[in-house]
Formats: sequence, structure tokens, C-alpha cells
Amino acid sequence: MLATLKSWLPQVQAVGWTVVVALVASGLTIAVGMALVVRLPADYFVRDREPRGFWHLHPALRWTLLIAKNALGWLVILFGLLLSLPLVPGPGFLFILVGLGLVDFPGKRSLERRLIGLPRVLASLNRLRARFGRPPIQVGEDRDHRRGA
Repeated sequence: MLATLKSWLPQVQAVGWTVVVALVASGLTIAVGMALVVRLPADYFVRDREPRGFWHLHPALRWTLLIAKNALGWLVILFGLLLSLPLVPGPGFLFILVGLGLVDFPGKRSLERRLIGLPRVLASLNRLRARFGRPPIQVGEDRDHRRGA
């Protein structure tokens, strides 16, 4: 019996380390996600975007950083999808939103506004921001409402 326990010990230790690594990774992803939501400007979803920063000045630097930013965005989206799987701890939906914020594609702005405008998502994010003394995220009216359609 003692020999059997000794043979199981490495397997139990491996599972234990896997659980510890998973818990630490989950804690870090939750902390990073929360920090991103808290630091996000309140008017991020209502203001018009304009190119800014030194990297817009030189085309080679602009394209290099644009490709790197999009690659990082797709990795974050993939990570968010993995965290969204059942029995996987972590803020998967939040990482998908962060990844969408990094990736450039047609219709991105309206998709971001639609996702953030979901009542449960907006309420959750604003509750988190309120805990840290940050103003609520502003969500503009739908353009169809402004035109009277």
C-alpha cells in the first residue's frame, strides 16, 4: 500500500501545481481586466477617434505597430474565448472585449458600442468603476434614435 501511495504522489503533486498555476493565472487575468476597465476613459465609447501619437508620423513605424497591435488583439480574443469555456475560471467576456478594442476591422466601433450597451454588461462595468471612484461609462444614443427613425 505504501508503494502505491508513493507512485501516486508525483501525479498528485503535478495536479496540485496545475491547480496553483491555473488559480494564479486566473487571479492575474481578473486583476488586469479590472485595471483596464477602471482606467478606461468614461467617454471612450461616445467620442470620435482621431489618430494621435508619434507613431502616426512615419508609415513604416505605423504599419509595424498596427500589425503588432492587431496580432496582440487576436491573441487576447483567443485567450478570452478559452476563458469562456465551461469550467475554466476567468473573465473571458472581458478579454474578448479588450481584444476587440485592439483589433481593427470594419464595423468595430458599432460592435463595441452594441456590446457595451447591453444592460448587464454596462451595469457590471459601472459597478466596478464606482468601487474605484471612477465615473460611469457613457454610452451614446443609437444613431437611429437621433435621426428620429
